[in-house]
Amino acid sequence: MSSNWDRVKGFFTGNGVNGSSGNRQAWLQEEERALLPHHRNQGIESAIPAEEVTKVCLRLRHLIRECIPCELEESAITRSHSTIITNKVIQAAREAGGHQYRACVVYALLVNLRWFKREAIVELWDADLHDLRAVACTVIAKQIIETEENMDFLLHNVLLRRYSFLIDHVATAPTNVIEKAVDMHAVRVIGSSGYQKCIAYLWRGWLVQDEDDPSVFVDYKDKDNPGFLVHMDPDRMRAPRYQNAAQLLFSIIYLALYTAAINSVNASGVLDGAEIALYVFTFAYVCDELLKYYKAGYHIFGFWNAFNGVLYAFLTASLVFRLTGFTNKDNDEHREYYNELSYNLLAFVAPLFWCRLLLYFDSFRFFGAMLVVLKVMMKESVIFFALLIIVIIGFLQAFIGLDIADDLVLGDVWFIIESMLKAIMQSPEFEGFENFGHPFGLILYYCFTFIVMIILLNILIALYNSAYEDVTENADDEYLALFAQKTMQFVRAPDENVYIAPFNLIEIFVSALLEWWLPKSTYEFLNDCIMATLYSPLLFVAALFERRSAHAIRGNRARGEEDDDQVHEWEQFNQDLDFEAEGWSKTCEAAKPNVEDEPAVIEVRKLRAELEELKTVLSQINKAVQGKGEQPLKELESGKELESEDDNAPETSDAPETTDAPEASTSGDNKSGKKNKKGKKGKKGLGGAGSSSGGPSA
Repeated sequence: MSSNWDRVKGFFTGNGVNGSSGNRQAWLQEEERALLPHHRNQGIESAIPAEEVTKVCLRLRHLIRECIPCELEESAITRSHSTIITNKVIQAAREAGGHQYRACVVYALLVNLRWFKREAIVELWDADLHDLRAVACTVIAKQIIETEENMDFLLHNVLLRRYSFLIDHVATAPTNVIEKAVDMHAVRVIGSSGYQKCIAYLWRGWLVQDEDDPSVFVDYKDKDNPGFLVHMDPDRMRAPRYQNAAQLLFSIIYLALYTAAINSVNASGVLDGAEIALYVFTFAYVCDELLKYYKAGYHIFGFWNAFNGVLYAFLTASLVFRLTGFTNKDNDEHREYYNELSYNLLAFVAPLFWCRLLLYFDSFRFFGAMLVVLKVMMKESVIFFALLIIVIIGFLQAFIGLDIADDLVLGDVWFIIESMLKAIMQSPEFEGFENFGHPFGLILYYCFTFIVMIILLNILIALYNSAYEDVTENADDEYLALFAQKTMQFVRAPDENVYIAPFNLIEIFVSALLEWWLPKSTYEFLNDCIMATLYSPLLFVAALFERRSAHAIRGNRARGEEDDDQVHEWEQFNQDLDFEAEGWSKTCEAAKPNVEDEPAVIEVRKLRAELEELKTVLSQINKAVQGKGEQPLKELESGKELESEDDNAPETSDAPETTDAPEASTSGDNKSGKKNKKGKKGKKGLGGAGSSSGGPSA
C-alpha cells in the first residue's frame, strides 16, 4: 500500500514511484499505462525474425517476376487450371520459406501485393504488368490457403500469427494475414475457404485471444461443453457476435431515447430524463471511438467512424446550445433562441440516427451487399465533387466580380449561391442574372448550368454505373470482405475487460478508483462480477445458443467431421448409397468431361497418340520386311560356307571321285563351275599327282 501512496505523492512532489527523481509528465505516463488497457500492438513481436520474413518476400517477388515476364490477359492467371500459375509455381512458392519459415509465405505474398501496387503507381508505363503481378500474388495465396491440409497449422500459424518485415532496416508493426488482407482489401484472399473458416471461428468466439499475450489466438476450450453455467462466463462477451448483438440492442435503446427526447420538447429548456440519458449515451460512444483510435491507430478509422463522428458532433452542439440557454433567465429572448436552435439541431440528425442502425445490420447479407455498393459509390463520387468544387469556385468568383462592378456593393451573394445550388439540383432559375453586367452574367449562368447539368452529372452517373458493375460482378467476395472487416473491428483492439458503450463509463469509473491500488487478481475478480451483473440477460441467451452448439460439435466429432460441419438434406442418405458397388462411379467417370485442359490441347494429345501408334506399326512392318530379305542372304552365305569346306577337303586318287567333280560342277551355276575350274588349274600347277589324276577327265 505504501508504494501506491508514493505514486499519489509523486504527482505533487515530482518524485517517481520508487523515490527516484522524475517529473510530473513521467508520473502521468505511468498512470496512463495503468488506467488504459495494457494490450497494445506496439509491444507485440514478430513470430519470425523480420529479416527472415523479408528474405521470403524477396524470393517470392523473384518467382512472380519470372513467371510473369510480360503483360498477359488477367483471365490467363485467374482461371482454374491456369497454364501460368501452375501447381509447380504454387509448390515453389510454398518452398520459398523452407520448412522452418513456411508459415509466413502467405503473409509475404500480401507484402508483395503491396509492393506491386506501389510499383504500379510509381511506374505508370508498366502499371498493367505490375497490377497483373499483384493479382498473381492473391491467386497463389488463395491456392496455398485452400490446399493446406493441416487446419490447425493454417489457423494458428499462417493466418493468425503476427509477422513483420523490414523497411529501411526497421521492422514494421507486426500484423497477421487476417488483418493485412482486410487492410489491403484483398478480396480474393478473403474469399478463400480457409480464411472464411478462420473468420467464422473468430466471429463465434471459438478462437479467442490469449489473456496474457494478445498476439496469440487459442481455441475456446469449452466450446464442446454441454453445460449451461460454464457458458455464463462474462469473458464470452469478447466474442464478436455477442458484442454485435449487444451493440445492436443498445443502439435500439439509443434510438428510443432520441425519439422520446425529440417528441417531448420542453419550452423551458430543462433537460428531462430521456435527454439526459441520450447525452450520457453520446458521451459514452465518443469515449469508445477515441479509445479504439488510441489502441488500434488510423487503421480502425472508416466510413462509419466518420458517420458517427458527424452525428456525435451535432448532438454535442445541441447540448452546448442548450447549456448556453441556461445562462440566461427564464422567458428571456436569448434563452428561447438557444433552446429552439438546440431542438432544431436535434431534429436535424433524425435521418442519421436511423441510418446508424445499418452499422449493425451489415452482418446480414442483404444489407451488407447494399452497403458495399453505397460505400464504393461514395468513393467514386469524390472525383465528381472535386471537379464540382473547382467549377463552383470559378463561377462564383465571376458572379461576385460582376456584382461588385455593377454598383460597387457586394449585396447579392446569397442570391448567387442559391441560384447555383438550384442549378446543381436540376432546377435552374435564369431570372435576375440580366442585372449582372448584361449580357455576361446571363451567359456565365448558361455556361454553368450546361457544365453542371450536362457534363458533370453525366460523369457522376457513369462513375456510379462503373462502381455498381464492379461490385455486383464480385458481390460475394465484397460482402465477405465487409464481414471480415467488421469482425476485425472487435478483435483488432483487444481489451482485458469488455465494457460495451455505454457501460464503458462504468469501466472508466472503476478503473480510475480501484485499478491503481487493488491487486491484479482482486481487480479482475471485481470486473468479472460487474460484467456478470451487467450482461446477465445477454449471457443467459448466449449460454442457450452455446449449449446447443456444443451438442452439434460433439455429434460432428463423433462422425469424424469438422466442428462447424452441418448435415444438409442431400447428405442424410449418403450412408445408404454405395456408388462403387452400383457401378455408378464408373459411369460418371466415363461421362464426365475434361475441364482441366483446353479442347485443342486434348485433340493434339489424341493426334500425338495416333502418330505414336502409326510409328509403332511402321517399325513393325519395317522389321518384318528386313527379316524376310535377310533370310535368302543367310541361305546363300550358308551355301558358300559348305562349298568352301568341300574345296578345303583332302583330294584322293580314286577314279570315281575324280569323275564326280565335273558332274558336280555342271550341276551348279556357271560361276561356281568357273571357280572350280580355276581351282583345279591352280592345283595342277602345284603338284604332279593332281595333274595326272585330272588329265583323263579334261
